[in-house]
Amino acid sequence: MRETARAIGRMGHRADILTRRIIDPAWPEFEGETDSYPGHPNVRILRIPCGPDRFLPKEELWPYLKQWTDRIAQRYTEEGGWPDLWTGHYADGGLSAALLQEASGVPFTFTAHSLGAWKLDSLIKDFEDSSDGIRALDDGYNFGARIQAERTAISRSAAVITNSSVERLEEYDHPAYRDVADPENNGRFTVVPPGVNTDIFSIEARSPWEEEVQEKIECALARDILPERRGLPAVIAWSRLDPKKNHLALVRAFVRRPTLREKANLVMITRGLDDPLRDPGAASREQQPVLEALISEIEQNGLRGCVSAFSLAGQTTLAALYRWGVEVGGAFCLPAEHEPFGMTVIEAMAVGLPVVATRNGGPREITDNGRAGLLADPYDPEEIGGQLLRLISDRKTWQTCAERGLERAIKHYNWHRTAENYLHLAREILGNRPERTSSLPLPGFVRGSTKLPRLQTWTTARKERIG
Repeated sequence: MRETARAIGRMGHRADILTRRIIDPAWPEFEGETDSYPGHPNVRILRIPCGPDRFLPKEELWPYLKQWTDRIAQRYTEEGGWPDLWTGHYADGGLSAALLQEASGVPFTFTAHSLGAWKLDSLIKDFEDSSDGIRALDDGYNFGARIQAERTAISRSAAVITNSSVERLEEYDHPAYRDVADPENNGRFTVVPPGVNTDIFSIEARSPWEEEVQEKIECALARDILPERRGLPAVIAWSRLDPKKNHLALVRAFVRRPTLREKANLVMITRGLDDPLRDPGAASREQQPVLEALISEIEQNGLRGCVSAFSLAGQTTLAALYRWGVEVGGAFCLPAEHEPFGMTVIEAMAVGLPVVATRNGGPREITDNGRAGLLADPYDPEEIGGQLLRLISDRKTWQTCAERGLERAIKHYNWHRTAENYLHLAREILGNRPERTSSLPLPGFVRGSTKLPRLQTWTTARKERIG
């Protein structure tokens, strides 16, 4: 959102970023009522208070959204005019945009980024009793409010924006949204992919911490990798320790493909965990099962000395890691069971690091159906290993994927293009796009009710999905 706003500002248009004001010693950067980005006079950051001053997790913001949008409306009324278009991101932003549309008559676009029913589907699998699980998850995450907000935003928006065609056709086909969204309808859906920050993710860029990152990598390899293997190419994985990210299949790829194990090391970045394969005790409750499975697979198959796992955090360190991967002739791998978009794939490509990614979801579109990177079935470790071996073993294949990936990342996933797409859509909405003929009513919890909705809609949809 920030980079899109700045790109729009550079084109001569004004853009406001609306966020919640926080007065909390732990978050001093969010205390100011207004802010700006140096060198971007057309972009304002407006921080509007609502609810208590302190920081609140997003799951607890629902009761205060009406207060927040009322104060936003007051701010623009005092300034003497409304924006030409609202855009809401995530469920709470989408519902807020719907409230602002009702107050102003100004249309809005909605970008969900991820949809609550899909997240709930993935979490409910951990509960033996689905009814108990639904209640527990709803108590913790307020999925009822989230899904109702998403449905409201979808039905009332002038356009639903997705990062990829895959996200559009797969995510919005969930039964929880089918009565308010037809992903086949080009009049309702628009694909506007985000851009990659080429000031950070490029072959030439260098961060102030470049040498520090290199040292950390070398220390981790000295600790984890056998001396005679430290000059081998590295297969790099960077994603949270979540079962859906499928680290286990990547480890099993090294088991099923002995030649891959001979030719490359596996490097897994585990944010916040410096030595998780030896000391998993610092991992969260959610991360523990993933680590236990990884450690068991490594121990049972003699992979000690071939695998390293350590912590890095932040985009600049990630870019430095990818540049190191290029230097050693390595590859990036994202074997997720399903990836709605895949920004890390684009970031690796922008640095010139060839990729092997899941064929399920956004990476298929990002790599142009495998022309700018290799795709694999995430449920087939042998295929994952085979695709990695193609890159590691064949310099011509490595170079071709690196060059095509770099070209595609720079050409199709840059912030100027993202901003152009937003502006084109805005002109279409304000010009000839027809008004919505029907939409859901605003939820009761923003019309005075203090009780958040439960998961009735999702429960019905789940029955449809599982029979």
